[in-house]
Amino acid sequence: MAEDKIQMPAGMGGLVRYFDDYQSKIEFKPMVLVVVILLVIIIELTLHYKLFG
Repeated sequence: MAEDKIQMPAGMGGLVRYFDDYQSKIEFKPMVLVVVILLVIIIELTLHYKLFG
């Protein structure tokens, strides 16, 4: 029964390689994203309290 085992190739050990050659056309600085996220949170809170407050 031990002879019936199927062996998988020992390629990369299950690791996935990601390539850095792709450049996005849209890039944001991290601080801009933080400010946008904070603005969305503030807008959500004000809408919530104006509707239900």
